[in-house]
Amino acid sequence: MDTNISRRRILQMMATLPGLALIGPGCTRPASGTDVRFFGTGTLDVGAKGWGRLSDDEHVRMMFKDNGNDAGPVIAQMTAGTAAADYDLGGLLGGAETVLGSGGAILPWDMSKIPNWATAWPWAKSIEHTRWKNQQFGIPLVVNADSMIYLPDRLKQVPGYESGIVDSYAAVFDPMLRGRTAMEDTWTNSVIFTAIYLKQSGQLSINEPGNLTETELRGVMEFLIDRKRSGQFRTLWNGWEQGVEVLRSGEVWVMTGWEPIVKALVDQGINAKYAIPKEGYEGWSIDLLLHSGAERRGLVDVCHKVANWLHGGAYGAEMATSRGYAVPNSSTLSFAKEHGLSDTAKISETLGHVQSKMSGTIFWQNVRPDNYRLYEEWWSKFKSA
Repeated sequence: MDTNISRRRILQMMATLPGLALIGPGCTRPASGTDVRFFGTGTLDVGAKGWGRLSDDEHVRMMFKDNGNDAGPVIAQMTAGTAAADYDLGGLLGGAETVLGSGGAILPWDMSKIPNWATAWPWAKSIEHTRWKNQQFGIPLVVNADSMIYLPDRLKQVPGYESGIVDSYAAVFDPMLRGRTAMEDTWTNSVIFTAIYLKQSGQLSINEPGNLTETELRGVMEFLIDRKRSGQFRTLWNGWEQGVEVLRSGEVWVMTGWEPIVKALVDQGINAKYAIPKEGYEGWSIDLLLHSGAERRGLVDVCHKVANWLHGGAYGAEMATSRGYAVPNSSTLSFAKEHGLSDTAKISETLGHVQSKMSGTIFWQNVRPDNYRLYEEWWSKFKSA
């Protein structure tokens, strides 16, 4: 999934942490402790300095391997390959828990062994895709919510947009902006954004935008194909660099996308804004998974200690500071204040911003909807239309 590859590119473009030690391609670990192998989305890695604190606190030596961040291939490696056995922990965009749990690739968490979960934000505990058969197979590790990026100065010249404000996904599909809008070249994000718009505007009857029925999916995709044939989309952007460039150049004036792109544009002196959509946000979580390999190596209890540490404050402070993401637990800000971190104000701002978005209407991204094969077939039709 191109979305996830691009999130890795965001990480690569951010400041690197000092003291990073490389153990083979893409694998990092600090100096000492019981080895735990973590096969996760690249943005979860805090390098030798961050994992060194885990080693000091829990005597665990983290061996982190970037999983490539593309959910489809990761699921294949977990179910048909050896990744489930080769690693102890996983970190993957939410929605794969059912297929991985039913296939024995991951094990359920014993939440009684993760006391810090008690202070997790209530809505994080209620994310449905993290559970299967009433057991917790995924623990939300970092969360955020996405919407649209727009250029106010460009939009002010368009009738109906004189305010320079975009507050509805309708703008992405508005004929007045034909040829000046874009969506990402992945069904994982673009289909749910379209479904949210069609549901909330009353154009289609849709139950869950992140998990469409066959009939719902047909309606959404026929709408998208019609808009594509009419020339609505300037491009389907693919990858972090292109996502920034199509807006920086003025080629695109409004598009669905991620908030860090706004920061990159603002840093370049461009007046870019992130929309507060009246229809609601696309929420996403990267979930912590317990691989079957941990059981074979006798590391299940150790992995529970790691999970508890990840929700204990230190890790959350690093995520808020370096990524702008939130570990959904009240321990993060408490940790920052107790330790007098210089970035406490920034951490508080980030957590407040994420909480504000999550307090509204949220539709959760799902990397493995029930009809995912149909999603892939329809996306191919859309691309060729």
